[in-house]
Amino acid sequence: MNMRFIHAVLSMCLVGSLSANPLIDEAKNAGLVPLPKDQKGVEKILTDLGVEFSKFTEEKAELGKKLYFEPRLSKSGIISCNTCHNLGLGGTDGISAAVGHKWVANPHHLNSPTVYNSVLNSSQFWDGRAGTLADQAKGPIEAEPEMATPAKLAVEKISSLPEYVSEFKKIYGKSGVTFDNIADAIATFERTLITPSRFDEFLEGNEKALTKKEQEGLRLFIDKGCIACHNGVNLGGSMQAFQIANKYKFAHLGDFKGDENGMVKTPTLRNITETAPYFHNGAIWSLNEAIREMGSVQLGINISKKEAATIEEFLKSLTGKKPEITYPQLPVSTEKTPKPEL
Repeated sequence: MNMRFIHAVLSMCLVGSLSANPLIDEAKNAGLVPLPKDQKGVEKILTDLGVEFSKFTEEKAELGKKLYFEPRLSKSGIISCNTCHNLGLGGTDGISAAVGHKWVANPHHLNSPTVYNSVLNSSQFWDGRAGTLADQAKGPIEAEPEMATPAKLAVEKISSLPEYVSEFKKIYGKSGVTFDNIADAIATFERTLITPSRFDEFLEGNEKALTKKEQEGLRLFIDKGCIACHNGVNLGGSMQAFQIANKYKFAHLGDFKGDENGMVKTPTLRNITETAPYFHNGAIWSLNEAIREMGSVQLGINISKKEAATIEEFLKSLTGKKPEITYPQLPVSTEKTPKPEL
């Protein structure tokens, strides 16, 4: 028999064995995508999403890490990005409504979404008003109920610290310390907060990466229609209509109505077991209850507790490996550093 023919047949058998589980192909055909493995992969996804981004460098990410943990970017000198997006707590704060300057709860009763994998969202903020992480980073710094630091004061604070001035000059050249560059550096660090999971291994062809129960949950997740909003690389992160079939039972908590068209950013389901409470106003603490509520509100169907538990098994597989973060040593304040205002 022709040896070339034999090799061709063997190759076809091998390829077939890699996609032996039809659920893998069904998940991918439904729009689910594995996380990128490096920054080039991140940039490809951002390009596909039409999201702008600046050049990535390790030096810029390291500077951004310092700024992410920098409490002096807040007027009080005690709140940093990590306060509400705690990297040790799934990238959230674990409370219903974010607490900011003077320990005031968010006036709209909005819950802090996770920062992990957030670079891969096509929209930022619950109302989608920012398209990039850099634009998003500016908002909390300036917002009075959050860090309460006007852009000019933020620049003044960072410019008073020679170590930062030197780093900004090295990375950004003549422009140095500007509010745009502060936000860009923070966003660059946040680009590194990618959390690959067993589910990504499954999408890449490892059918044993998910247990039988988790695969049953994925099947139900697709069949029930959850995939309609929770799709793409982040299983969420895009703007979607809310309260399509029924009213959300906790809609009265806070005054948030979405954007001008009533659209709301769909939260990512990655690491969802670590990011309770759920929904934009943090009103539901049980993932099983959240799944059932979404069935009613978005799909107009009844999802039983048993079905929700099966879907929850799949969602557990989205808990990913976190990057190792070493808490940075920050520059010492100088006589020129503006004093904190409590």
